Amino acid sequence: MPTTWSTTMSASLPAGVPPVPGLTPVLTVVRYLLLDRVTYLVVPWAWAAFAFVLDAVILQLTPAGHASHRWVGGLAAVFLVVFGIGVQAVARALPFGLALGVSRRTYFLGAALLAVALAVCFGAAVAIGQAAERATDGWGMNMAYFRVPGILDGPWWQAWLNATAAFVVLFAYGMWYGLVFRRAGLVGTVSFAGAQGVLLTLAAAAVTWMHGWTRLAHFFTVTALFPAVLAAVAVILLAGGLATVRRLAV
Repeated sequence: MPTTWSTTMSASLPAGVPPVPGLTPVLTVVRYLLLDRVTYLVVPWAWAAFAFVLDAVILQLTPAGHASHRWVGGLAAVFLVVFGIGVQAVARALPFGLALGVSRRTYFLGAALLAVALAVCFGAAVAIGQAAERATDGWGMNMAYFRVPGILDGPWWQAWLNATAAFVVLFAYGMWYGLVFRRAGLVGTVSFAGAQGVLLTLAAAAVTWMHGWTRLAHFFTVTALFPAVLAAVAVILLAGGLATVRRLAV
């Protein structure tokens, strides 16, 4: 099956995209997904640039105040886009990949490898952006675009790890939604999201009842365990997704 997949996939690539002899099936999946370069290589960065410009314009039009940093939330849009990309990586691209002969396991591993590679690059961009932001005194307006209090506001290596892990988590979480959609349709996906909303509400109510928000924030920020927790969540999501996709009927 891997040989059939590689051969079939290479033959199906558009003109102008030459086949690569000896390419492993997993890397061939990565190459297949990257045929949609706009989705994976352009859209996240375009949203990052758009959110940056929008935040800069808003800050220019609002009073500066007396704070040393003017925190903005535009970077969050990029992570939401990454979640959507993870959804479409399964909901839209998986059926055609299976039609070409790829196994479900190989496809999922290829998508996960692409997610990790993109996450590493994105984390590096965030770390570089933070360095430039500090060097320019917040782009000349005290703007903290690449810095998020307690999460992306530490040393460059910590910001890189946090951003990388968060990228992988949201991509993998998006793939979970794609798997649910392929398996249970729109109704099942809505029910899946609703169940999680209920669980999150109950968890928030429990933390509030125990007056634990301060301790929870301290655990994730001051103790620098946030990247480790995100990495563990990413591993769990990817492992669970791999086990689920092998039983998926498309």
